[in-house]
Amino acid sequence: QVQLVESGGGLEQPGGSLRLSCAASGSTFSISTMGWYRQAPGKQRELVATITSDGITDYAGSVKGRFTISRENAKRTVYLQMNSLKPEDTAVYYCNLGGYSSGRYFPDYWGQGTQVTVSS
Repeated sequence: QVQLVESGGGLEQPGGSLRLSCAASGSTFSISTMGWYRQAPGKQRELVATITSDGITDYAGSVKGRFTISRENAKRTVYLQMNSLKPEDTAVYYCNLGGYSSGRYFPDYWGQGTQVTVSS
């Protein structure tokens, strides 16, 4: 059984930075693709970034150039560094573990989510 625990959310001013962390249990972390989704109030859940087991990354257009996803397999941890934050980045951010099929990412396990609020 895989468990994912996010941390690092909070309140930040526009233009600021936050780093989210997600610690995973289970033995499949190093061979799995990890991702971050987010969901803002009244909006659909959005895929923000993914990183494969060999470090290939992909980003939503809305965060490309501002967010960086990375992973430390020895610590079973994935990170989301968020810079130049905007109010529209306000959302609950969810870590997940999954894989790609036919070029599309499918999450299998989800964390509980961490709130990120960008406001002055």
